[in-house]
Amino acid sequence: MGAKSLDQLRVAIIHYWFVCNGGGERVVEALAEMFPKADLFCLIADEATMTPRLRSHKLTTSFLQRIPGSRRFYRHLLPLHPLALERLDLSGYDLILSSESGPAKGIIADKDACHICYCHSPMRYLWDLYPAYRHSLGPIAGTVFSLAAPYLRKWDRASASRVDHFVANSQNVASRIRDHFGRDSYVVYPPVNITLGYVSGEISDYYLVVGRLIDYKRVDLAIEACNQLKRPLRIIGDGNQLNKLRKLAGPTVQFLGRLDDEAVRQNYAHCRALLFPGEEDFGIVPVEAQSFGRPVIAYGRGGILETVQGIQSDTAFAASVSTGVFFQEQSSNALIEAIRLFESVEFKFSPSFIRHSVDRFNAAHFTSEMYQFITEKVESHRTLVQTIAQ
Repeated sequence: MGAKSLDQLRVAIIHYWFVCNGGGERVVEALAEMFPKADLFCLIADEATMTPRLRSHKLTTSFLQRIPGSRRFYRHLLPLHPLALERLDLSGYDLILSSESGPAKGIIADKDACHICYCHSPMRYLWDLYPAYRHSLGPIAGTVFSLAAPYLRKWDRASASRVDHFVANSQNVASRIRDHFGRDSYVVYPPVNITLGYVSGEISDYYLVVGRLIDYKRVDLAIEACNQLKRPLRIIGDGNQLNKLRKLAGPTVQFLGRLDDEAVRQNYAHCRALLFPGEEDFGIVPVEAQSFGRPVIAYGRGGILETVQGIQSDTAFAASVSTGVFFQEQSSNALIEAIRLFESVEFKFSPSFIRHSVDRFNAAHFTSEMYQFITEKVESHRTLVQTIAQ
C-alpha cells in the first residue's frame, strides 16, 4: 500500500445491489461522498434507482446483470451470488469498503488491500429469517433454496475471514456478527437525514406506518390493531404484501403508496405516533419520525432499543427521557395495549426532547466516525503489511 495518504488510495466500494433507494444505499452514498474517486461494484443494478451522486461514480456489475429479469428476481439468484462476487476484479485497489446485508463482503481482494466491511446485518434470509423466507418462496424455488442454504451459510461464514475489520450499524448487529461470524466489530450508526425534521404545532388524528410492505415488517399487526380500536392509520410504502394488507384493512386504514420526500415529511410531522411492529437490525424510520418530535410505538426488540427510549407502563413515564412506548409480544393484542398506554400519557411527551434525542444519528457523525476509523485501520494495516514483507 506504500505511504499513500487516504485521499491517494485506490478505493472500491462494494454494495450488494442497487435496486431501490433505502438505508443501505444511503450508507454507500455517504461513503462515496467521503471518497469521490472511488469505484462502485455490485451484483445487480437498476441505475434509475441510484442518486446522481452514485451515478457519478464508475459502476461495475456482475454477470448476473445480464440474466433476464435479474433486477426483479435478484434474491432468487442467491445460489449464484458467491460465484458472481468472486468473479469481480478488485485487483489494484488499496482500500475495499463493502456494504453488507445481502452478500458483499465475499469479494476476493489483493493480499495487501485493507478490507473494511460496514455490516447492516448478516444475511437475514440465511440466518434469523431463514424459515420465513423459505416458506415465502414457491415450491420449486423453496426447494432449491433449502438445498443451497447449508452451502451458502458455510460460504457466508468463511467469507467473513476475508474482511480485515467489521463495522456494525448497531450494537444489535454487532452481537449477531459475533454469533454468526465469530468476529468483533466497531459500531457506527448509519447516517439519517434528520436536518429537515421539525416540530409542528398541529397534530392530526392518525397513526402512521412507513416502509416496505413485506412480511417481517408486520404491518398486518398495525392494521389489525387500528381496525379493532377504530383508529385512523396511514400507510406509506409499497411491497409484495400490498394486496394481502388491503384485504385485511378496515375503513379507518389508508394506503398512500410511495410518496415524495416532502409528503413523507408532512405525514411524519402531523401524526399522533409512528407504529413500528417489526423487528429491525437498526431501523431508520423511527429515527426519522423522532426528528419531527413524534413518539414511536414499537415492538421492543432489535435495533429499536438503541434509537427509542420506550416505556412499558404509565408509571415508567418521564418526559425528560421518554420518546415512545414498547410492547414485548409481537401480536395485535400487545400493540393495542401499547396504543392505549400511549394515549393515556400522550399529552406528557415532549416533542422538543424527542426531536433532539436523535441528534447523534446525523450524517456528520457517521462521516466523522467512519473517517477516523478508516484512517486508523488503514495505517495499522499498512504497518502490518510492511512488517510481513520484511
